[in-house]
Amino acid sequence: MPNIRSSADLRNKYNEISSLCHKYQEPVFITKNGKGDLAVMSIELYEKLAGRLELYSLLQEGLDDMRDGRTHPFSDVMDEVKKKRNHEL
Repeated sequence: MPNIRSSADLRNKYNEISSLCHKYQEPVFITKNGKGDLAVMSIELYEKLAGRLELYSLLQEGLDDMRDGRTHPFSDVMDEVKKKRNHEL
């Protein structure tokens, strides 16, 4: 169940809300005038979610490349890598 607090709680009970965010690793939703306004979360949770979004974005790029024919056979790519590596030596 989501943890919902008022903006007054955020102002007056910051340490309590911070502890909740760290303990449960989920956002606390802040209301203003009875309506949803913010979602507050720990830095650790934010970084985890941001990393997941970045991964999803990269996966979508790969799927788009496959759909649009912007791919090469693995063996061709490996041959090119080996050729470049031998050229550098």
